[in-house]
Amino acid sequence: MESTEKNNLHPRNSHRSRYDFELLVQTNPKLQQFVQKVKNTDQLTIDFDNPKAVKSLNKSLLMQYYNVENWDVPEGFLCPPIPGRADYIHYIADLIKGNKAEIPTGSYVKGLDIGVGANCIYPLIGASFYNWDFVATDTNLKALKNCSTILQHNPDLGEKIALQQQLNSRFIFKDIIEPEDKFHFTMCNPPFHMSASEAKKGTTRKLNNLGLQKEAVDKTPNFGGISDELWCDGGEVKFITQMIFESAKYQQQVMWFTTLVSKNEHLKSLMKVLDKIEPTEIKVIEMKQGQKTSRILAWTFMTESRMNNGRFDEQKPSEENDF
Repeated sequence: MESTEKNNLHPRNSHRSRYDFELLVQTNPKLQQFVQKVKNTDQLTIDFDNPKAVKSLNKSLLMQYYNVENWDVPEGFLCPPIPGRADYIHYIADLIKGNKAEIPTGSYVKGLDIGVGANCIYPLIGASFYNWDFVATDTNLKALKNCSTILQHNPDLGEKIALQQQLNSRFIFKDIIEPEDKFHFTMCNPPFHMSASEAKKGTTRKLNNLGLQKEAVDKTPNFGGISDELWCDGGEVKFITQMIFESAKYQQQVMWFTTLVSKNEHLKSLMKVLDKIEPTEIKVIEMKQGQKTSRILAWTFMTESRMNNGRFDEQKPSEENDF
């Protein structure tokens, strides 16, 4: 089988090569029913238009590369592409590494995932690959209950991931970050549409691009997503703006605040918001998955000296340092 590298993915991403379907079927025999040959070749693939096939592939990838068993998401919730989600985790690792020789690993590194959804993907990958600890939040109780079920099937990872419901959807960090908390990073894949109708138009456009019928919109979990995941009043600009203003209240408790930004044209207005709270440093990190380009917006209020003098020096907890 050809092993063409996806050079646009992060160098540490486990999914840079073509999917090894023979290996994945050995890991998860249930994937076999969806595997087929690419026309006129011996290469194996699945029908990526088939949501059941995509979910089975996700299960297989999580089993093979992250030791996650019995992963599943309820119908209607987002079924995310694993390679792109892994990229975000690896770029965060680069951020918190800074100019150190090694990437900080272990449970003293603590991340906060805002809007974890029902899939729990970011904490699962981060906890498995880097052994980080996570607090994962969501406003949707059903989503959190599904995450809890996944973690019950994976007790080693479950010990590293705490779930917390945000009871007030007007806030992002408030009532989540407590006075005694310290996080090396926050991360978020914000709802990017401004309304339910706009979200449905986006899904219909995706399906049409794939040659699928419009009536498939509501039946396609890999392009699915409940309202919390796909849209909010004001879209991602309003959501991230709220996140930025709130972050100023927790600038001594978080090393790096980060969020995905789906549209490049949104960066200009978000940068103006960031200027108002005067962070020490702002970074925009581009990520590419196939034809899609997204970006991570990251900001910190801490000086490089403070970050370098924290726990990152020691690779273990220290009572003498802030982090």
